[in-house]
Amino acid sequence: MSAKTHTKTLAAHRHAIRHAELDWRADDGDLVAPFSTDYDDVYFSRQDGREESRFVFIDNNDLPRRFADWHHRRPFTIGETGFGTGLNMLCAWACFDEHAPAGARLHLVSTEKHPLTREALERAWRIWPQLSRQATELIAQWPPAVAGVHRLQLDTRVTLDLHFGDAADCLSRLDGQVDAWFLDGFAPSKNPDMWQPALFEALAAASRPDATFATFTCAGFVRRGLAAAGFRWHKVPGFGRKREMLRGERDETSQPAPRAATPWFHPPPAGSASHVAVIGGGIAGTSVAAALARRGSQVTLIDRAGVASGASGNPQAALYVKLAIETNLQSRFYLAALLYTQRWLARLDPERHWWSDCGLLQLTGEARDVERQSRFLHNYDLPPAVVSASDPARATALAGIDIAQSALHYRHGGWVDPVALCRHLAATPRVETRQAELGALRQTEAGWEMQLDRETLNVDQVVLAAGHASRAWLDGLPLQAIRGQISTLALPRPTPLSQVLCAEGYVMPAREGKLTFGATFSPNDDDSELRQSDHQRNLDELGRTAPSIAAQFADATSALCGGRASVRAASPDKTPYAGPLPDVARWRRDYAALSKDAKRAIASSCDHYPGLHPGLWVNTAHGSRGMVSAPLCAELIASRIHDEPMPLERELVDHLHPGRRIIADLIRGR
Repeated sequence: MSAKTHTKTLAAHRHAIRHAELDWRADDGDLVAPFSTDYDDVYFSRQDGREESRFVFIDNNDLPRRFADWHHRRPFTIGETGFGTGLNMLCAWACFDEHAPAGARLHLVSTEKHPLTREALERAWRIWPQLSRQATELIAQWPPAVAGVHRLQLDTRVTLDLHFGDAADCLSRLDGQVDAWFLDGFAPSKNPDMWQPALFEALAAASRPDATFATFTCAGFVRRGLAAAGFRWHKVPGFGRKREMLRGERDETSQPAPRAATPWFHPPPAGSASHVAVIGGGIAGTSVAAALARRGSQVTLIDRAGVASGASGNPQAALYVKLAIETNLQSRFYLAALLYTQRWLARLDPERHWWSDCGLLQLTGEARDVERQSRFLHNYDLPPAVVSASDPARATALAGIDIAQSALHYRHGGWVDPVALCRHLAATPRVETRQAELGALRQTEAGWEMQLDRETLNVDQVVLAAGHASRAWLDGLPLQAIRGQISTLALPRPTPLSQVLCAEGYVMPAREGKLTFGATFSPNDDDSELRQSDHQRNLDELGRTAPSIAAQFADATSALCGGRASVRAASPDKTPYAGPLPDVARWRRDYAALSKDAKRAIASSCDHYPGLHPGLWVNTAHGSRGMVSAPLCAELIASRIHDEPMPLERELVDHLHPGRRIIADLIRGR
C-alpha cells in the first residue's frame, strides 16, 4: 500500500459512523415503517417489502436454483450495497435454509454507511414475524457503530460480514469474491453519492467470473456504469408499480489482479482442507481448530503437554487492548479483534459460565496520561458502548472500590477463563486432540507428513499455533520470548471489585475467593519457573493499582496461594503473525529489488509468486493480548483456507501477514 493510500485509509477511520436518522411513518394500512430522513426515502416497500425483496433480489439472482445446486466446499457468497434493516439478507438466509443441501454454507457481505441502532432494528423487525428466528440472532449480535468489518456468526452455516462505511470504499478493500450482488441502498436520485463509477469498479473487482447482480433501478447512468465496469445488464419487469428493473452478470472471464502492487501478499490458491493439523493447544490453536471444524474440516489438534498447558493456562485473562493514541493499522486490528471476541464469546457461552463482560477500567498514571486519553478519545471518536472517559468518581462507582485516577471505561471488557475456553473449543465436533510432540514436518505431493513421537500423520494442511514453541518451524521469521508471571491471593473476605483494572499491571474481580493479578513482563526470557521476586513485583503493582484491596493484608506475601509463569511469543512489531508461511529465502531473493526502490513494481507470474510453503499456516506472536487477538486471527486463517471473504479489510489482512517483516526489512535495507 502506498503512503498516500495508507493516509487516506487511516483518515477514513477517524470519522465516527453516524447512526441512521429515522422517522416512523404509517401508510394507509396503518403499517408503521422506518423512513430515512437522511435520504428522504423508505427502507422497503410499504406494499409488501418482503415480497419485493424476494422478487427483486432473490428471484432475479436465481438463488433458489443456485442454492439447491450448491455443492462446493466454499460458501455461496452474496454481496450487498446498503444493509438497511437487513431485510434482503435475512430473506436470502431464509431462502438458503429452504433450498440448500445440508452441507452447503452461505456467506453474506453487506455495507452500511448509517446503521440503525439496535432499538430501531428491533422495532423494524416487528413487521416481519415470519423471520423472527433470523432477526433475533441478528439483533443479538448487532455491533456498535464502528467503522470497519464486523463478522457475525448467524448460525452454523450462515456468516454475515457487516462493513460499516461508504459502500465504494468498503468494497474496494474487500478481500474476497462474490457470487451474487444485491444492489440496494436507496434510489440513485436520493443517494447519488453511492451510485458512482468507483462503486461499479469495486463491484467488478470483487466479483467471481460468473457473478450475477440485481437492482430495482433502471437509471441510465447505472446501466452505463455497470457496462463500463464489465457487467452485462438486462431490463426485466419490476415489482409492483415499478415498470422495469435491472439484472445481469459479469462479462469477463478473467479477474483483475487484486494485489498487483503487492504480489507478495497475493493469497495462495485454495487447496484440499479435508484434514488439517493444528500444532498448539492454547487459545491460538484451539480457536483455529474450532473455526476449521465448523467449516467441515477434520482437525487433529496436537500439543506436547495437552490443551491449555502453556501461556493459555492462567485462571483468568483480561479481555483488554491498549490502543495507540493515533489511529494506525495495529490499533484498528486490535479494536476489531476486541469487538469480534466479545461477540464470539457471547455466542459460545451465553450464560457467562467461564467468562464475564463485567467491564474494564484502563487507569491513568501520571498527569500526562489524562491528556493522552483525551487525545485518544478524540482521534477514534468511538461510541460510549465501546469506550468512554471516567473521572475518579465515576471510576469508583463502576469499580466498586476507591479509584483515585481517571480512566478509560471499556463497557464490555472483562475477563475469561482460558482453560475452560480452550477445552470448550477442543471439544468442537470434528476436532480430535492428541498429546504428542512434532518431531519432523515434510511436504509431500498430497500435503504434509508429520512425525509425532512414534507415529506418522499425513494431512492436507498444517497450522502452526504453538506460541514460542513454533519458532523452530517458522523458516527464520523473528519471534521473541516474553516471560510473564501472575500471582494469586486468598482473600480474607469478599472484595467489592466488580471490574477489571488495568494500569502497569492488572487485577481481576475475585473468583472463588481468590484474587488474580499481575503480570510481569520480561522480554527475551523463556524460563517458566516461579520467582519470588516476581511475586513481589506483582504485589507492589497491586498496591498502586488497588490500594484498598492491598490494605486488607497485613502480610500479603504470606497470603499468596499460588501463581503461574509462562512464556508468550511476540513479533518485533508486536502484531501477530496470521496467514500463510512464506519461504523466507525465496522472498529475499525474489523481492531484493525493493531494497533499492521501495516502489519498484515486481513482475511475477502466477506460478512464481507468492513464494509460500503450500498449505502451511501461522497463528502466533500474540504476546500478552492473545485472548483478544487469537480468535479473529483464527477466523482469518480458516476463511482463507476455505476460500471465503476475509473478516478484515485488505490492508489489515496484509498487516497480519507473516511475510510483512521480510518486505519491511528489505525496504529498510536490512
